[in-house]
Parts: sequence; C-alpha cells; structure tokens
Amino acid sequence: MNLPNKLTIFRVILIPFFIVFLLVPITPIDKWIALAIFIVASLTDFLDGYIARKHNLVTNFGKFMDPLADKLLVCSALICLVELERIPSWMVILIIAREFVISGFRLIASDNGVVIAASYWGKFKTTFQIIAVCLMIANLPVLQIVTDIVTWIAVILTVVSLIDYLVKNKEVMKETK
Repeated sequence: MNLPNKLTIFRVILIPFFIVFLLVPITPIDKWIALAIFIVASLTDFLDGYIARKHNLVTNFGKFMDPLADKLLVCSALICLVELERIPSWMVILIIAREFVISGFRLIASDNGVVIAASYWGKFKTTFQIIAVCLMIANLPVLQIVTDIVTWIAVILTVVSLIDYLVKNKEVMKETK
C-alpha cells in the first residue's frame, strides 16, 4: 500500500476519535482536540492527492477511498454539529444530498466508461466546508459573524457546484450502453 492510500486510511481511522472528542465530555479541552484531529484529517486529504499525482501513485483504491473518506469526515462533522446546535439540519441535509447526487452521477458515468474529474467549484466548496466546520467546532463568539458568513458561502457553493456538475455532465444521464 502506497503513502497516499495510507494517508486516506489514516483519515478514516481519525473520524471516530474526532467524533468522541467533539461529542463526549472527557476533558476541558475536548473541542480543541476535536478541532486538531479534524485539521490533521483535512490536511491528509490535500496531502494524499498531491503526493499521488506528483509521484504517479494514483490507484483504483485511492480513486474510490479518497472521496469516500472526505465525505465521511465532513458529513460526520456536520451531523455532530447539528447535534451541538451549531448548524441548521436543513443545511446539512442539502450538503449531504449534494454528495449523494454527485456520487450517483459518478457511478453512472463510471458504468459508461466516463471519468468525471472534480471541478474547481467542488474544490472551493470543500475548502469552505472545512473552514466552516473548523469555525463551528471552535465556536468562538467573537467569530460568530465570520462563522455564519463562511457557512453560508459553503452552502451556496454546495448548490453552485451541484448545478455546475449537473450541467457539465448532463450527457451522463443518457443511456450509452
């Protein structure tokens, strides 16, 4: 197993620890430990892709597991943040629904022999989601307005990236097999 795939697996392994520190009161610094774990896990997302492309270590396992690990991390965080009443559930439902739609499109495309690359809108969306999650975990009153703005930008980019994805890949829905 190559380094990018190990980083992806590491990201998945971090998720339960992140959830425990975010939701279960253990120490006075739980949220900061959860934040640190989330940041480390998020950085592995950027790092594994960079290493895989730079050193030609792209694998089928990585193509499958990397986006899945990303979705598991962000969706787990958002669901926990609903429980902590830091984000409305409708926003999280919208974000998760977008991920289901895109995953479905990718499956259909793959079945038709088409590979759909991530778009810049999707990358911006992910970046803003990660920043929003970090701000919501920190939950600092002095940054509440910034947190709200970044969260709204993440939601808007979720919708924009979905529309962009559907428009650019509408041919995928036509039966070609």
